[in-house]
Amino acid sequence: MLQRIHWCQCGQSERKAALQRSDIVTDPALVDRVSQILKQVKCEGDVALRALTEQYDGTLPESWQYDSTALSEAGERLSAPLKQAIDTAIKNIRAFHQAQALPPVSPQIAPGIACELRTEPLQRVGLYVPGGSAPLISTVLMLALPAQIAGCELKVMVTPPPVNDAILYAAARCGIDRLYAIGGAQAIAALAYGTEQVPRVDKIFGPGNRFVTEAKRQVSQQGIAIDMPAGPSEVLVIADELANPEFVAADLLSQAEHGADSQAILVTPSTDLADGVDRALKRQLATLPRAQIANAALRQSRTIVAQDLPEAAAISNAYAPEHLIVQTRDPRALLPVIRSAGSIFLGPWTPESVGDYASGTNHVLPTYGAARTVSSLSLADFQRRFTVQELTRGGLDALGDTVITLAQAEGLEGHARAVALRLSANREGSA
Repeated sequence: MLQRIHWCQCGQSERKAALQRSDIVTDPALVDRVSQILKQVKCEGDVALRALTEQYDGTLPESWQYDSTALSEAGERLSAPLKQAIDTAIKNIRAFHQAQALPPVSPQIAPGIACELRTEPLQRVGLYVPGGSAPLISTVLMLALPAQIAGCELKVMVTPPPVNDAILYAAARCGIDRLYAIGGAQAIAALAYGTEQVPRVDKIFGPGNRFVTEAKRQVSQQGIAIDMPAGPSEVLVIADELANPEFVAADLLSQAEHGADSQAILVTPSTDLADGVDRALKRQLATLPRAQIANAALRQSRTIVAQDLPEAAAISNAYAPEHLIVQTRDPRALLPVIRSAGSIFLGPWTPESVGDYASGTNHVLPTYGAARTVSSLSLADFQRRFTVQELTRGGLDALGDTVITLAQAEGLEGHARAVALRLSANREGSA
């Protein structure tokens, strides 16, 4: 079912090829097309938004903006079980993110020298929620809740039309101030530059398809802050001979059904397990509603047969997956050697789906190898940190000569004089 690669039989170039993402993500024509979209929105504003939405997503509704009242009304049209599920997820996600709040750091460095590290919320944030083939209610929660907890003043959400009522209800429950029914690269452009209706924001958050990811990359090079390069979904599963092949197959499919450009990788030292997973994939695909999408993703996915679990962990680190699932005899034993993953799921009873929806962790994660250096989304991403320092006369008197010596060593006499003047005044007893 999955292309199978025996790692020990591969040369360096073959191993590199085995860990490549889909070519569809790196389509060179994409860069030019997204650049054109950004320029069009920047120059034409709402007119461009309407034209591009009609081109890519269908007709833009006459009323494509939702205020807090319209968001709240959507809840009346939802079933009680769905609202309860959303509310339960909110409770868990809120608890995990509230726990991330850090108190000010204010050590007394030396007598008369006090330093602080403080945080404050970003003022205006833009939250992108993918739409298209599935309404991603969970992404609303993952973006809006930390923004709300951080205390961001203006929270603007964009999502492609038509907007599902559950999206509107979740947005209302999470304190979204404005929601616009626009998606794709044009929505990123609207948040980055502002239009007649859409306000410009300070930072853009949220995952998306290759157009959204490329748009975020381009605006970030123009000085607009983004959260991370979060693109098509991916999962890597490390499993040994004791793993349940049905569980493993289900986890692979849970990511493959996201989109044709998603990727699912199985790394195992057991060929018997790999055979069992292939059989389970065929069975489960037969009844999966999004089988066509999943099949397309599986065509660019693979099984890698490793010699042992340490080698499997090394392969995972080289790939740096967005999601890493460990289904082994002792999954926690591998945790110390895992270096690069967006989020890790340990054991047979921890499907990636719980992190996507309601365990409490954030599902906005780095993809395409960025997990080597980029962290999962957290409360800190919706804040900025700044330092404060305050010296007394005695503090400056004790530290001043050190600063003067270092400044003069760098040839920056102005820096040295700013201290020397004060030391002189201090020693003469003047203000």
